[in-house]
Amino acid sequence: MNIFFLSLSAIILYLVATILRIYQLGNISSKYLLLLLGGLAVILHALVLYLNLITPSGLNLGIFNAASLMSWMIVVLLLISLPRQPVENLTTVLFPIAALTLGLENFFHSEHILSLDTKFGVTLHILSSIIAYSLLSISALQALFLAFQDYQLHHKHPGWVMKKLPPLQVMETLLFQMIALGFVLLSISLISGTFFLEDIFSQHLVHKTVLSIVAWCVFAMLLWGHWHYGWRGKTAIRWSLSGFVVLMLGYFGSKLVLELILHR
Repeated sequence: MNIFFLSLSAIILYLVATILRIYQLGNISSKYLLLLLGGLAVILHALVLYLNLITPSGLNLGIFNAASLMSWMIVVLLLISLPRQPVENLTTVLFPIAALTLGLENFFHSEHILSLDTKFGVTLHILSSIIAYSLLSISALQALFLAFQDYQLHHKHPGWVMKKLPPLQVMETLLFQMIALGFVLLSISLISGTFFLEDIFSQHLVHKTVLSIVAWCVFAMLLWGHWHYGWRGKTAIRWSLSGFVVLMLGYFGSKLVLELILHR
């Protein structure tokens, strides 16, 4: 298969879906069009990932492949939620990000080979990490939309985007649902890493491990504060974005240093 053609087709579908969503805000039929275009893009994106990830030596989870895989997972989770939840506005940001990572995957090369005979526990750790990071990435974007919505409400300037977003209470409910599920998967990732990785505090993993634990604590405090003290609004937004930044620094920051700077 021609990887470039598949990638270009997926990128075009992502961008066309984004443009249509921007100009059809509020149109009920646009949700089904998003599902169609997004679904086709996801299928083509999956084929590109398969061709780039699978190597004779094992899975190539280099930084660009990992970013593309995570953006693919984010879009998949978003499309699964789309028929039941009012999250279609998130596609205007997440689809272009998926298109960008897909382009980077094909124009830049980095390697981090994971052997095909990897134990089940390690595989569980990797999969739960990717899904957790994906869910918490969606929740971070949801928090940004929530912050924008809260700002416009307090300043009494409800723009046209504001009018198309779901009510503030619905947005907050969705935010905490995604954070809670992402937190559970992040917990599974840390627990499986502790039991199945040889040394999660080894030199090349220590930064990722420490920052992931810090992010876990941030999300744990946020969920506890929401349940016990009713944290919401700006407090919830700050905590969720802080946890996301720490988590992404732990994962992509360590991969950036190891693969692109130290070439390990």
